[in-house]
Parts: sequence; C-alpha cells; structure tokens
Amino acid sequence: MSEIRPVPFRGGGFRPQVRRWVGLIVFVLLIAIAEWGTRTGWISNLTLPRPSDVLATFGELWQSGLLFKHLSPSLSRLAVGAVLGVSVGVSVGVLIGLFSYVRAGLVPVVAALFPIPKIALLPLFVIWFGIDEGSKYALIAFGTFTPTVVATYGAVDNVDRTLIRMGQSFGLTWWSIVRKIVLPGAMPGILSGLRISLAIAIILLVAAEMLGAEYGIGAYILEAGSLYDLERLFAGVVILSALGVIVSSAITMIEKRLLRWRG
Repeated sequence: MSEIRPVPFRGGGFRPQVRRWVGLIVFVLLIAIAEWGTRTGWISNLTLPRPSDVLATFGELWQSGLLFKHLSPSLSRLAVGAVLGVSVGVSVGVLIGLFSYVRAGLVPVVAALFPIPKIALLPLFVIWFGIDEGSKYALIAFGTFTPTVVATYGAVDNVDRTLIRMGQSFGLTWWSIVRKIVLPGAMPGILSGLRISLAIAIILLVAAEMLGAEYGIGAYILEAGSLYDLERLFAGVVILSALGVIVSSAITMIEKRLLRWRG
C-alpha cells in the first residue's frame, strides 16, 4: 500500500506573504554600505554625508526641540490639506462612477486639471489665499483631489457587473446595491489610489513650505540646502521618508480592517 501524502494548500493564489525582516535587512545593508563608503573615501563626503553624522544631527534636533517645532506645522498642513482633497475627491469620484450626467460633465474637467503640475500653481494659490496657511492647505488639497477622483471612479467602474445584476435580481434597492456591492468592491482601488495621493501630498507639502514658511520640514530642508549643510539636509529627507512609510503603513492597516472579506 502506497504512502498517503498530504496535498499542500494551493488556494492562496498570488496572495503576498508578509516578510517584514527582508525590508529591515535591506535598509540596514544600504546604511552600512553608505557608512563604509564615506569612511573609506569610496564615497565623497561632499556627495553623501555619513549616516552616523545624520543620526547625530537627529540627536541635536531632538535635544534642541527644533524637531517638533518643524514637524508639528508640517503634520498639521498635511492632515488638513489631505483630508480636504481626499474626502472631496472620493465623493466626486463615486458620483462620477454612479451617475452618467455627472460623468459627462466632470470627467472632461478632471482630465483637463489632472496633468497640470500642481507646484506651478503655488504662486496662484498665494495670490488667492495669501502666503499664510490657506495657500498651503489649498495646494495640498488640490494636488490630492485629482488623483483621488481618477482612482475612485476607475475603481467603481471595475466593480464586477455580474454582482450588481445579481443584487438587482434579488430585489435589492439602489442604495443597498451601492452600499453592499459597489463601495466594498471599489474599496481596494480607492485605497490604492490613496497611497499615490498621499505621496503627492507630501511632495506638495515640501514645495509649499519652501515659500513663505518659517517652520516646517520643507523650510528646514531649504535652509539646510542654502547653507550646503548635507547632514541637516539629509536629516530632513529622512524625516519625509519616514513620514511616507508611516502613511503607507496606516493605509495598510486600514486595508486589513476594511478588506477582511478578501481573505
């Protein structure tokens, strides 16, 4: 009698496996190579500062209190601008996806606004909203609005129409179909678009703070660059990178909570 062997489970498809330690190892290797290269002279200190010196700069920022003095206004501007742009963008995108007249009227407008370099509009926003916080909020909100709209109505369009017809055949109301079928089915695409929108928001935050801001990560980077202080400049860049990682991790947590039905 032949030996019975268990059949491995193959239902996972292409579902990605969590390998957190791989990313950590890659980061550690890159930092170690940079440290070794700058200490041995293989990499010029005029091109790349030593990671240990950048770490020491972080310590100075922490002890002096400048870290939170620059980080707090940046987080405030990012939160207000991104919430405005994303909330309006998702709402408009859902309306475009659901209503033909809204689609016919707004898609050409969104298509005309989308390719405009948002940074180029900063002087216009300064004229409209002043050089204070209003222009910064407006730039970040507008920069996140258009990609969020495009991602949202694209996600609504990609919902399986068979599921919608099935809901209609069971007598579900229009609102029940939207709430139970369309929005859950579009949520993966909306959250994927949100990653791009928030990355754009961080870029626009730096651009906005380089014009007329006393405090903020963008103002800090601009000041360090004008003094050619590479340690401070790279410290600011690392802060932005860490901010992007935190935002991406937050969206991942939201995905796990909202998309548990995907298995």
